[in-house]
Amino acid sequence: MKNADILNLDDVKLLVDNFYGKVRDNSLLAPIFNEVIGDKWPIHLEKMYGFWQTLLLDTQAYAGSPFLKHAKLPIEKQHFDTWIKLFNETIDENFVGAKADEAKWRASKMSEMFQYKLDYYKNNPAQPLI
Repeated sequence: MKNADILNLDDVKLLVDNFYGKVRDNSLLAPIFNEVIGDKWPIHLEKMYGFWQTLLLDTQAYAGSPFLKHAKLPIEKQHFDTWIKLFNETIDENFVGAKADEAKWRASKMSEMFQYKLDYYKNNPAQPLI
């Protein structure tokens, strides 16, 4: 059943839990996520609740630099494409409205920025990661 939109922390948790359930079942993404996260999925999910709550609900629940945590992972365009596909699929299955659209837009922009930065650092290995 679709919720009207992403309006509160319970909605964010629904989004994050369903999305990462798909990630954990995906043959391309699961090995990378499971290798890095291991048995710390509850901690990761809590961080993601805070991250998306901060972005979508204007509540300061996350601080940090997500790019650096991903900078040395063995990820390529196909991983980002799969990530976005699963994210948008999760949104479309559960929500409709301005915040749902914003979540998809933000995820798309984040994916583009991460890919751009990863490509830059791969092509300029002397540059420090920032």
